[in-house]
Amino acid sequence: MKHTISVLVENKFGVLARVAGLFSGRGFNIESLSVGETIDPNISSMTIITRGDDLIIEQITKQLNKLVDVIKVSDLMEVEHVEREMVLVKVSPRREDRIEVLKIAEIFRGRIIDSGHSTFTIETTGDEGKISAFIELIKPFGIKEFVRTGKVAIAREGVKKP
Repeated sequence: MKHTISVLVENKFGVLARVAGLFSGRGFNIESLSVGETIDPNISSMTIITRGDDLIIEQITKQLNKLVDVIKVSDLMEVEHVEREMVLVKVSPRREDRIEVLKIAEIFRGRIIDSGHSTFTIETTGDEGKISAFIELIKPFGIKEFVRTGKVAIAREGVKKP
């Protein structure tokens, strides 16, 4: 089962390497990892997507909590939360398809963030399903390149899962 783990860490050299090492050293895979500074520049937030049964996830969270620079570990699958990803897609549609590409971007609340003679770069955000659907719809128009962030997630205030 896929889990979203939120980890608050001290913003210090080597912390990311230690967290990644913990996973690789125990044979666990990180499917997605996003890291960024919080409002406090001394603290960073990690969103880690991994797979495992309850026993494996419990082992991962216990091991993460043992790391010196880790402040807090939360399995967001235990609480109501919101998740988002972002994708940047550079598409090179034929001249007659340009309007259609713009309409698809609009439907997915995407924005054109760059435009060239023959390309558009579209930015859109959403949950995993929305991002995947957008990519599938835009594929026939000639994707030249795309990059997709990992998930970022945050718990909803005071809402436990039933």
